[in-house]
Amino acid sequence: MSRPRVRHTGSCHCGSVRFAITTDFPELTTCDCSICARKNALMVKVHESHFELLSGADCLTEYQFHTRTARHFFCKHCGIYPFHRKRVTPDFFGVNVHCLDLFDPAGIPVRATDGKGMT
Repeated sequence: MSRPRVRHTGSCHCGSVRFAITTDFPELTTCDCSICARKNALMVKVHESHFELLSGADCLTEYQFHTRTARHFFCKHCGIYPFHRKRVTPDFFGVNVHCLDLFDPAGIPVRATDGKGMT
């Protein structure tokens, strides 16, 4: 059974970075690469056309490593990771669902991705 596409807003911890996504949450993902394992985020994949940065572009700092394709964004003030541009599909964002306002991930399937195996 598919869910309807819904708009959700979210933010970093201090609220400096605010964003909105529209998705039907087909699945959530975890990743075992060196950075994702450390930040322990639970993500939803959202096409860039369904992502909107509402405020705080100047509050974001970016971190890249390995192939320097994925772009991981963090709030300069509170250090929270709200989203990243994906490596394999750079027109998509991986959004940390723990940063979404009033969102409960219960009941959404979670798929583990093999980030360590990417070369």
